[in-house]
Amino acid sequence: MFEIDFDELEQMALVEGVLELTAALDPGFPTGWVRLQLERLAQEAEHALMEEVNPQLRLDGLIRLFYREWGFRGDQDQYYASQNLYLDQVLDRKMGIPVTLGAVFLYLARHLELPVSSVGFPTQYLIKIDWRDREPQYLNPFDGEYLSRRTMAAWLKGHRGPFAELRREHLEEADNGDILARWLTVMKSALLREERYADALRCSDLALAFRPGDPHEIRDRGYIYQQLDCNHAAAMDYEYFIEQCPEDPAAKLLKLQVKALHEEPLVLH
Repeated sequence: MFEIDFDELEQMALVEGVLELTAALDPGFPTGWVRLQLERLAQEAEHALMEEVNPQLRLDGLIRLFYREWGFRGDQDQYYASQNLYLDQVLDRKMGIPVTLGAVFLYLARHLELPVSSVGFPTQYLIKIDWRDREPQYLNPFDGEYLSRRTMAAWLKGHRGPFAELRREHLEEADNGDILARWLTVMKSALLREERYADALRCSDLALAFRPGDPHEIRDRGYIYQQLDCNHAAAMDYEYFIEQCPEDPAAKLLKLQVKALHEEPLVLH
């Protein structure tokens, strides 16, 4: 069982939520070291921008510091590698993906009292800057570039098809729980690609603590059980998915999987 207070997780800073979940997945994760590095970066940012009082220029200064001077950047070559999801490796390599780079940038921006928040855009994590006297701005944490509505609309069409339209709800502030659930999904996918099935199983179980009974997550856990030769457990998860989502195209194929799994000899672990 995971000893996590999910209500408390919702209230803490996004970067703290990522740290809590990573520590739950990996008890040896260097949480203290990561916090020290974050504090050091915050102090450096505050010192570098202490004389800048204009909020827009303060934000532009943080972007320049984070992406140009410190050299943080998105990992173009190994986007889905798990090293881009562990914050200790992100801080060490100065490379990551939008959600991890964004969590660090959001922490620093809030330390500088900038009006930033999370957006769970359909294609990736974004940062919203909510100015009081003008339209909000949107930042791509992957490269530190401001995003136009035209660009975001094009992303959406590429993701959902040519008739998709950019709507207000796509750009609304997201709850930490939603962002952390997406982080877990990406982490699980990375671990599966690396064939780290035991770690992926812990990730799936933690995701189910977030969303108990989610049939798609239980289906994915069934796949992980199957890779670990836990055929009986895999069959049970697949059967649950079939029962909950009988019209899903995957249900028909999974029925064949369940039949084959039941024919396999029972393996005791």
